[in-house]
Amino acid sequence: MIVGVGVDICQISRWRAMAERHPGAVKKVLTDREAVGSPASQAARFAAKEALAKALGGPGRTSWHEVEVVTDGGGRPQLEVRGNAAGRLAESGVGRLHLSISHDGDLAVAMVVAEAAHGRTPV
Repeated sequence: MIVGVGVDICQISRWRAMAERHPGAVKKVLTDREAVGSPASQAARFAAKEALAKALGGPGRTSWHEVEVVTDGGGRPQLEVRGNAAGRLAESGVGRLHLSISHDGDLAVAMVVAEAAHGRTPV
């Protein structure tokens, strides 16, 4: 059962300009592993965090660093969630997250589907 769906889009040139004006902002919203990527990759990871918040109905009490976009051995993006964010997933009955990210031209987009834990009815 689907608990929530979130999508976000980020203009890469706007992300790049923000990063140049406020270099500390990148470290505020991205983990060290996420921040080493290209501006397009960074923008897509920011969009993924925003999409997750939307799938859960809003940002709640989570910190940007409690959600991290990582890739599995095949290069597929996944969300690692810890801290308050993990607690929020558990409270919501979420057992699995599905993430798709892409960037082309000047746009980065991310979509998150939050799926209920097997046998649980979402709150």
